[in-house]
Amino acid sequence: MKAFFVFLFCFVCVENSCSQNWDINTLHKINSLDSKFIRHSSKFIAGSTPYIVVGLPTCMAIYAGLNKDCGLFEDAVYIGTSVIEAFAVSYGSKILIDRKRPFEKYPDRVDEQERPGDPSFPSIHTASAFSLATSLSIKYPKWYVIAPSALWACSVGFSRMNQGVHYPSDVLAGAVLGTGCAFANVYINKWLKNGYFRR
Repeated sequence: MKAFFVFLFCFVCVENSCSQNWDINTLHKINSLDSKFIRHSSKFIAGSTPYIVVGLPTCMAIYAGLNKDCGLFEDAVYIGTSVIEAFAVSYGSKILIDRKRPFEKYPDRVDEQERPGDPSFPSIHTASAFSLATSLSIKYPKWYVIAPSALWACSVGFSRMNQGVHYPSDVLAGAVLGTGCAFANVYINKWLKNGYFRR
């Protein structure tokens, strides 16, 4: 976790010092894609993300409970806690870093489709999506799980930029954070299962 915060600090310093032009220029290009299909797709994907990241592990846990499937229930707990960790770390980072949303800093270059009230960096939607996609892929390492999960997670990041609410660096940090939480949670769950819960 310490390494993550060092990475986050360095990422923000580099991003603020030399890549701000790249960040806003790339965002401007993505945000300018304003066909009805892209706008509606972005709105739908972003709007459905919280329901998917909460609903999928919850449905897995309920199904496992009804069928007394302990293995599936453990998978549901691992996936659910990975998403919760990604959400908590991203939200804490947002408050700590307090970066302005792109539509606030560049109102002349960003057409916002939504106006969230919290800070910009990192993207919680993207962190949660990548945490879900990575944890699913770890538990079920089949191409028909990995490919759609990765595509969906990337589409969440794209949708947040198309809506004008996140810079590319917000999305990239969210993706790294979500993926990292899913991998870290493999060891956290093993420790809890083998250590704490056995007592």
